[in-house]
Amino acid sequence: MEIFLLKNIDNPESHRIQVYQQTGGYEQLKKALSMKPEDIIQEVKNSGLRGRGGAGFPTGMKWDFASRDPKLPKYLVCNADEGEPGTFKDRPILEKNPHLLIEGMVISAYALKAERGYIYLRGEYPHAKVVLEEAIREAYESGFLGQDILGSGFSFDLSVHQGAGAYICGEETALIDSLEGRRGQPRIKPPFPVNVGAWGMPTVVNNVETLSNLPLIIKIGAEEYKKIGNPECPGPKLYCVSGMVERPGVYELPMGTTLKEIIYEHCGGIKGGGQLKAVIPGGISTPVLTPDKIDVQMDFVSLPKVGSMLGSGAVMVFDESVCLVRVCWRAIRFFEHESCGKCTPCREGVGWMRTVLERIESGFGRKGDIELLQDIASNITGKTFCPLGDGAAGVVLNFIRNFPEEFDYHIQNKKCMVEA
Repeated sequence: MEIFLLKNIDNPESHRIQVYQQTGGYEQLKKALSMKPEDIIQEVKNSGLRGRGGAGFPTGMKWDFASRDPKLPKYLVCNADEGEPGTFKDRPILEKNPHLLIEGMVISAYALKAERGYIYLRGEYPHAKVVLEEAIREAYESGFLGQDILGSGFSFDLSVHQGAGAYICGEETALIDSLEGRRGQPRIKPPFPVNVGAWGMPTVVNNVETLSNLPLIIKIGAEEYKKIGNPECPGPKLYCVSGMVERPGVYELPMGTTLKEIIYEHCGGIKGGGQLKAVIPGGISTPVLTPDKIDVQMDFVSLPKVGSMLGSGAVMVFDESVCLVRVCWRAIRFFEHESCGKCTPCREGVGWMRTVLERIESGFGRKGDIELLQDIASNITGKTFCPLGDGAAGVVLNFIRNFPEEFDYHIQNKKCMVEA
């Protein structure tokens, strides 16, 4: 597959508009502006593009809902709040290929008839903010942003809004609250942002990688796009791999590349010739997999069949030297810290799970602790405004389900199985 999303990033000047245009940058915007907005939406629907932020919702369908709402103005928001542990796939686009994102956003805004856009950027990406603001300035100077873009009569203004480092603002309604100047907390849905979003107006929130796919769809068309990877979840996908592999990093591959191929071919296998023990395939909030399940396609359809999810495509690899009870405890510490506190099951339950896991990890586990963890997690699941509570509960339930011997050993022997 020809590299598209990460094209030119080995060039130290890849973030400059001149480099981007030398390889056909902004040509797809010119093509899109000659099309009808509704035809672009239909092309995106036909392409089968699904959101790359984690949920995998059909992008064209989301756009269709927003475009049918008669209220004006409409807003386009890029979710660049890449806070999921293990996830760093959007960062190369933001820092090395920002004009791809900008071109994708202008095309999307034209299709949606949105004249105002925001890039909601993770607070921990200060360099990306500098790069994005410079790229936006270049795009304005070249006539790709602002009033009457390329003489089309369409106008679109874009700016960067930097978050304050809250993981919860990766959830679209909490992101919108933060964008409006309030504390980032999730809203009850419905109504959905496509109808009642920023400042009460129709708002489309899409991930960085999702929006960066738009120029490719316009360039090659929906039918060719569907030939890349799995036809049910087509297109290029960025997989970011960390942990115990020889070559960690970000890999652009066809959607549906198997987890086994990613680990053993692209990443060079387990570091130091070790044995694979566990894999988290899509960021810390996705269910952990055992080694016998890695021969699975990394897409939104295949992973649920083996009990996990694609999420953001953040692959975290653990070998036999890793204590999985400790991994579970550290994950729940993160979720407890990042809970916004709005929902009682999440606010109280996640902290309770952290206390029990800390007790087990410290060698003071009690008989019945595993059952207690399962009970707490089941009382969080499905009872919160946003998926953070479900994600935390799922981490605990799936680590216990897939690696019960680790927890049993900790409790019975008052020490870690790995260190023993």
